[in-house]
Amino acid sequence: MRILLANDDGYLAPGLHALYAGLRRLGDVTVVAPEQNASAASNALTLNRPLSVFQADNGFLYINGTPSDCVHIALTGLLDFRPDLVVSGVNNGANLGDDTIYSGTVAAATEGFLFGLPALAVSLVHKGWAHLDTAVDVAVQVAQRMMAEPVDGAVLYNLNVPNLPRESLRGVQVARLGKRHPSQPVVMQRNPRNEPVYWIGSAGDALDDQPGTDFHAIAQGCASLTPLQLDLTHHRMLDDCGRRFAGVGVVAG
Repeated sequence: MRILLANDDGYLAPGLHALYAGLRRLGDVTVVAPEQNASAASNALTLNRPLSVFQADNGFLYINGTPSDCVHIALTGLLDFRPDLVVSGVNNGANLGDDTIYSGTVAAATEGFLFGLPALAVSLVHKGWAHLDTAVDVAVQVAQRMMAEPVDGAVLYNLNVPNLPRESLRGVQVARLGKRHPSQPVVMQRNPRNEPVYWIGSAGDALDDQPGTDFHAIAQGCASLTPLQLDLTHHRMLDDCGRRFAGVGVVAG
């Protein structure tokens, strides 16, 4: 099996190195990761400048762009093979609920999914890398199962693992995405010229953490695994929109 591995914390991140070591038990692993931390980059592609590819002493390839850039370039010309699986992570912090919209970790996996490949995003719930080995172990097992029991077409999974010793983890729970409260207020500071500058506030608390959600699974000491889709259409509103906007743009005869 050939695996393409990316992340959003950068090619030096401990989570990337640990997951690389774990995935090597399953097959050949090629790393193409961002040069710098690109957290919350979402699915951005760099279109306003050329990108460069560099190689670290350990063989990892890294790009001065976004997580999506890394996977996109890898799959459209950098690699001379088509991988069997795209994996992104291990991220330094959770990607639960609404986080998936902003997440560079999820975005890198999504880029593989858009190219028709099975893809897995992996995150460690609390920052600091405590019990990173647990996240790697679960991710490797999920990746192995994905390839052993493939589904028709591409699939995209979002895996979050709590910072627990391996023996304390209560398994993997398949769960839907929950929801968060709005983010905390921005933090205003002054730069050396006494001009105001603003830091985006911290993510909000969980709003929907009912049983069946990824937030609830984590709270119960389980890893959460969520199958994701990219269809943003609000299907239940289609008929209502058709009625409300009937005739708009039609020139009266």
